[in-house]
Amino acid sequence: MSNIIPFNDLQQMGAALAKSGLFGMKSAEQAIALMLVAQAEGQHPATIAQDYDIIQGKATRKTHSVMARFQAAGGSVNWHTLTAETADATFSHPQGGSLRMVWTIAQAKAAGLAGKDNWKNYPRAMLRARCIAEGVRAVYPAAIGGMLVAEEAQDLAPQQPPRHMGNVDIVEPDDKLLEDAKAAANKGRQPFADWWKQVTPLQRESLRSHIAELQDLVAKALPAPDPAFVAAIEASEGVGDATP
Repeated sequence: MSNIIPFNDLQQMGAALAKSGLFGMKSAEQAIALMLVAQAEGQHPATIAQDYDIIQGKATRKTHSVMARFQAAGGSVNWHTLTAETADATFSHPQGGSLRMVWTIAQAKAAGLAGKDNWKNYPRAMLRARCIAEGVRAVYPAAIGGMLVAEEAQDLAPQQPPRHMGNVDIVEPDDKLLEDAKAAANKGRQPFADWWKQVTPLQRESLRSHIAELQDLVAKALPAPDPAFVAAIEASEGVGDATP
C-alpha cells in the first residue's frame, strides 16, 4: 500500500492549515509546497506544522526539528557552555566527523544582531539556535536540507516591496520649436548643429522623440550653393540673348 497522499487530499489539508492561521502559513499554496517537501523526505505531510516556519515569506526549519533530524541520523551534540553570553558545543556524526562550534554575544554584536528584540529578550535561545544551525550545517548538512533555521531568517533584513517610480511623462515640443528644428535640419548638418547648441536642455529633451526624423532631414539636405557661383550663373543668363 502506498504512503503517498493524493494531491487532492494535500489541497484540502493545505487549505485547512492556512485557514487555521496557527502555523504561520498565509496561503494554501505555501502549505502544499511544504507538504510536498515533507512527503519527498518520507514524512507525513502534516508534520510540516511541527518542522517548518514561514518567515518573511520563506520556508525555514525549526531549530528543534533540525536537532531531531541530526540525532535521528546518528549525530550527537555535547554542550560545553550554554548561557546568555556563549553557546559552545561539539557536533559529531559518523559521516561528517566532529566540530566544536562557538557562538558568543560579542559575535552577535559584531554582526549587528544583538540590538534586535529577539536577541535582547532571548539571547541564550538565539545563541543556541545559531550554534546548532552552523554546527549541523557543517557536520551533517542533510539534516538542515539547505534551509535556514527560523532564527536565522528572523535576523535577515525584511524584504522591501518594489518601489513604484511613477508614470513617465513624455514631453512633446511645441509646434514653433519643432518647426524651427526642421528648418535648421533642412539647411544641412552644420546649420542644424549650430541651432542645436542654442536651444536649452529642456527643449532638446522635448525633441528626443523626433530625433530620427530630424536626422533624416539633415541627411537629405543639399549643401547651400556658393553665393559667388549663383551670381555668376545669373549674370550669364543674359549673354547671347537677342531681342526678336
